[in-house]
Amino acid sequence: MDIASEKNMPKNRGTKVLFKNPLIEKLSRTHISVPITIFLLYSAGLLYWSVVNTSLIPVITILLFFVGLLVFSLVEYLMHRYLFHMDTYTELRKKIQYSFHGVHHEFPKDKDRLAMPPIVSITIATILLLLLRLMMGDFVFAFLPGFLTGYAGYLFVHYIVHAYQPPKNIFKTLWVHHGIHHYKNHERAFGVSSPLWDYIFRTMP
Repeated sequence: MDIASEKNMPKNRGTKVLFKNPLIEKLSRTHISVPITIFLLYSAGLLYWSVVNTSLIPVITILLFFVGLLVFSLVEYLMHRYLFHMDTYTELRKKIQYSFHGVHHEFPKDKDRLAMPPIVSITIATILLLLLRLMMGDFVFAFLPGFLTGYAGYLFVHYIVHAYQPPKNIFKTLWVHHGIHHYKNHERAFGVSSPLWDYIFRTMP
């Protein structure tokens, strides 16, 4: 699959209307600060609940938080590589892939489409909470905050990579890494918030 086919080469300006319904189209867009704030507040609320209403000791809470961060980085990599870059051998898969991610490759500078809409963000976070609560019990109140904080960090890095010129600090490495994925090789550099899994799964540029 080649996302950046001739007709979908990256455009540094402009946007793409995905939905004919203006309300749905508007709901498909969001300023990056909104989901980042939602996930950080959601995480803080879960941690507060953990402290007040569970018997988790601080060491376990901290450990599970960082495990959540690590697990998110793996999920980020796997989803980017295998879902967002799925093979598009049917028209339906082409449509799904384009709506999920192809439009981002075509218009990488479209700041309103660098994150899921707030309603979707809250829904997914709540579904994860309910499912993981069944599997992990009270441990979820320490693990999920790490996972969601990881996602907030991913959103922040993804935004600055696409919205600003290369910074002269630690983020420059991530800026270059993701830039290679967009403009040179779509089958490499799937990690956005970290190149860790690209090293492990040998997809470094």
